Amino acid sequence: MSGISYRPDIDALRGLAVFLVVIFHAFPEVIPGGFIGVDVFFVISGYLITTIILTSIEKNSFSIIEFYSRRVKRLFPALIVVLLTVLLTGWLVLFPDEFKQLGDHIANSAVYVLNYALIGEVGYFDVDAQYKPLIHLWTLAVEEQYYIFWPILILLILKQKIVSPIYFIFAIIIASFVANLYYI
Repeated sequence: MSGISYRPDIDALRGLAVFLVVIFHAFPEVIPGGFIGVDVFFVISGYLITTIILTSIEKNSFSIIEFYSRRVKRLFPALIVVLLTVLLTGWLVLFPDEFKQLGDHIANSAVYVLNYALIGEVGYFDVDAQYKPLIHLWTLAVEEQYYIFWPILILLILKQKIVSPIYFIFAIIIASFVANLYYI
């Protein structure tokens, strides 16, 4: 299913994104906007996944089941280890109310909707956020939601031939930008 060759420039952007996020979390006053690295990762993921999907479709080799299977094989082992480790540690050190909230976060993380659960709680940069051991998984939830719905949307657009894929992608980018401005 791989549709593109190795891109050292993309690895460099990934490295820069990681660097910005790490420096931001370690020294927020040094790079106050360092969380932009998360956005860089989202753009890289979107580009890579879209390229892989479109190239595979063009070669008549795209399988949605194989696509989802690869995501599960890549992400679930590490996610399961993290969730079980945090659950065990939480059971040992948290009070009952805190452990209940942790259980809710673990359940939401396991099905990639933690970002929605956290919306109603403290903000990412609030003081209380430092006591949420899974708060970083909101980005994984957003990425997985993209992986779930984006291939389906691309397949529907290509199958229905309503609009060119380029116009569709451009429309999604514009709609996303407008939504971002509205909600900010």
